[in-house]
Amino acid sequence: MVSVTEQYEAYPYPDRDPADEAKRLITGSPSHPWEIDHVLFQGRRDWSQPFRALVAGGGTGDGLIQLAQMLTTAGVPYDITYVDLSRAARDIAEARASARALRGITFVTGSLLEAPDLGAFDYVDCCGVLHHLPDPAAGFRALRAALAPGGGMGFMVYAPLGRSGVYPLQAAFGALFDGLPPEARLEKARALLASLPDGHPFRRNPNLTDHEVSDAGFYDLLLHGQDRPYSVSELLDVLNQTGWRLQAFAMPALYDLARLTPRPDAMDDATAMAVAEQLRGTIKMHIAYAVPADDTRQVARGSTRSLVPQLRGVQAASLAKAVQGKPLPLTFKEGKAVLHLPREAAPLLAQIDGRRSLSQIAEAARIDPLRFGALWARVERELCDWGLMLYSSLRLR
Repeated sequence: MVSVTEQYEAYPYPDRDPADEAKRLITGSPSHPWEIDHVLFQGRRDWSQPFRALVAGGGTGDGLIQLAQMLTTAGVPYDITYVDLSRAARDIAEARASARALRGITFVTGSLLEAPDLGAFDYVDCCGVLHHLPDPAAGFRALRAALAPGGGMGFMVYAPLGRSGVYPLQAAFGALFDGLPPEARLEKARALLASLPDGHPFRRNPNLTDHEVSDAGFYDLLLHGQDRPYSVSELLDVLNQTGWRLQAFAMPALYDLARLTPRPDAMDDATAMAVAEQLRGTIKMHIAYAVPADDTRQVARGSTRSLVPQLRGVQAASLAKAVQGKPLPLTFKEGKAVLHLPREAAPLLAQIDGRRSLSQIAEAARIDPLRFGALWARVERELCDWGLMLYSSLRLR
């Protein structure tokens, strides 16, 4: 079997060219600073204070570069430690950071299991790594031990239903191509994939595209020798076993059963999220945030009127116009949704500029506090739960 280290030395993932840093910044979840603030720090983090972060299993650097560039742009003092087993992946991440002249990053070649020896961190990023460990629970425990008081983790693990067809092919290719070097495995797997019958679950799954993007994407998706997915129930179990508590999914609406069907009154939250996953059937990864098991903090909510809302992926003026009388369709990787925003909320949405607090928005829109509270609760449920609005005072524009 090709080891995980050998795989990522041959095919660093994801496939990235440092020269592209001059053209674009790749952003996403987890580890967008607004999202970190919103979910882990109630939207009230003091960004004038240093931010210590660990990027555990950083690969070719997407999460690292996003976090470091945004904090640099915002003038936030930071110290980020990157660790990964692959020297080839690290070289690409370093080149990307160099292309942007990013400072404050320490690069380490090693295992995330050594995280407690690297320091104590306000934030841990671990995206797409824990499910590739021989013992994922050991990884969760190591990252918990590296967390500073009051800190939290943003992570991604694969989910089974949205990756329908992947695991039978991984098993088959693993048996057929055992003992071959990575390059030969890739060549033979590509040829065999092309001959799969149309009815194969992999062919019928439109959510899977990595194998079409690059050799690294193909290998990571279909030839990985160590890959286990987590259902919602399994994820909650491993968090509980390793000293963590699920704080929130990055897009909570995906796991909201009430958006799909009436939720039985007696059903607990864990069961409801698991059923929502089963009904959707398209979730191929769980992107979430976790805090220590004994930590009682909550996600930011608009009942705190000093919070500053930030729109992500949508402009306030466009949103205000779009709610004038019709629902707003949304398209995500996991499917489609429709936003239902009240027309009366248009003046509020038009006031969101990344500077005004909720109190200032209400004052500018000339809406009394009680009416504002009722309207804003509806706005928040739609925009925050779909990841389109987050609370943070950090200026990124």
